[in-house]
Amino acid sequence: MPALRSNRLRECLQSGRFAVTAEVVPPTSCAAADLITKIKPLQGIADAINVTDGAGARSHMGALAAATLLLQHGVEPVLQITCRDSNRIALQSTLVGAAALGIENLLLLRGDDPSAGDQPDAKPVFDLDSIALSHIARNIRDKQVLTSGQKIAGRADFLIGTADAPIEPPAGWRPDRLKAKIDAGAQFAQTQFCFEPTVVRRYAQCLADHGLGDFPLLIGLAPLRSARSARWIREKLLGSIIPDTVVDRLDRASDPVKEGRRICAEIVEELSGIPGVAGVHLMAPGNTAGLAEAVVSAAAIGQRRTRPPCTLRNGEETSGAWLLHLQ
Repeated sequence: MPALRSNRLRECLQSGRFAVTAEVVPPTSCAAADLITKIKPLQGIADAINVTDGAGARSHMGALAAATLLLQHGVEPVLQITCRDSNRIALQSTLVGAAALGIENLLLLRGDDPSAGDQPDAKPVFDLDSIALSHIARNIRDKQVLTSGQKIAGRADFLIGTADAPIEPPAGWRPDRLKAKIDAGAQFAQTQFCFEPTVVRRYAQCLADHGLGDFPLLIGLAPLRSARSARWIREKLLGSIIPDTVVDRLDRASDPVKEGRRICAEIVEELSGIPGVAGVHLMAPGNTAGLAEAVVSAAAIGQRRTRPPCTLRNGEETSGAWLLHLQ
């Protein structure tokens, strides 16, 4: 069997180096150059760059095409795939096609409902959920088989990611949903925005208490531009945590943009010392300059911190229980 290609994100997670990933919404453009212009400031700095799949339930350059363009320009892509727009036949075809194009890193998501976008009359599919899709991706990689039983030629070297959201664990809480995703094949998680390191610390400890302490978490952050944008994220994006202290700092700042970048860097510094936190995932739609500066800053912080090397999980056999997600 041939050796795996050099994959910067995989190597980062396995080695214990603090990972920095970024997210880019592909442009609504037929020109490849427009995408390359967006990712150029991040090239060579971010360990990988996510390309979204119909972010906000809006059309843009397709994620598979965008991920392929990134790979062709020497950038490690994370291909986001949502269950919103395609049935299991099309989703499996996308996974097989991604493998054929050399794309390894996946973030498998449910996807925003069309009612949230600019074409609310569009019909959602949701034939699968993210757990079922993770299991399918794992079977394509490990067993070279589709859900129909059809064997697949060639090789898929997928690194399977999932979404998560840190919480303040209440008494008796168990990470059952995340455990189900891991059992289905998830090997790392990129989380919703969380600007409260103490919550992350307690959440990560809770995961460790339930045997998931080695599962890599990349915590979602952004270089906030204003108190207004912070409030919008907190109110509109389910699972986001932005404490009042952060909003108040932005409110009082004479230069909120600079203050937002400073806050982001301070939180990255704190997160880099929390066991169980493998890195950060930086998002800043419409703020390319701010994203680039935040990635540079986070990468510099990350160079000073390592964690114990880990073996990426491949999932657990679940006695067919995952098939419930295919009904």
